[in-house]
Amino acid sequence: MDIRLDDIEARVLGCLIEKELTTPEYYPLSLNALTNACNQKSNRDPVMGLEEEEVVAALDALRFKQLAVLSAEGGRVAKYRHILAEKLGLLPAELAVVGELLLRGPQTVGELRTRAERMHPFPDLAAVEETLGELMGRGQPLVTRLARLPGRKEPRYAHLFSGEPAMEEGDPPPEPARLRVMAGNERIAQLEQEVAALREEVGELRRMIGGLF
Repeated sequence: MDIRLDDIEARVLGCLIEKELTTPEYYPLSLNALTNACNQKSNRDPVMGLEEEEVVAALDALRFKQLAVLSAEGGRVAKYRHILAEKLGLLPAELAVVGELLLRGPQTVGELRTRAERMHPFPDLAAVEETLGELMGRGQPLVTRLARLPGRKEPRYAHLFSGEPAMEEGDPPPEPARLRVMAGNERIAQLEQEVAALREEVGELRRMIGGLF
């Protein structure tokens, strides 16, 4: 898709979506409220510690990408709202799933149903799967299904607002034997460096001694 967000822009957009759906009485958000939302320790992965200047820069980028605007409801304090639903024609269920993925990264159907419940009620897992199907089946998909990781029973889903997600935890941990080989190789490489340094020192000493005679 054409939209590309960095991590901070994704967090800001996700927070605007979340607060619109969970606390509409306090929405749109002031810069202070939005910064606090970005730095929440609950319902966030990873937890961030953003400064207001970083949030302002992300808001400016989102406004340039036509995903957020300065609200006319701000009064004496500037307030901001997202326009993602209007821009992409998202239904409330789709907006909730996208918001949750922006806030917490790749998740399974079950995790999405539980965590997005505060933004939009899903009667069952099938409803979440249907919503994901709609988001993946668009002309420009907004969501993708990731390959199932070793040891996991269910696949996870990720948003595409930041491009194709990098595979996380996809490789199995190295075997103990491989770890021992890697440690041995590291020791050999270190010894080789020490030998090379000693040879250089010996050569320098020989040149110094040769210059005395």
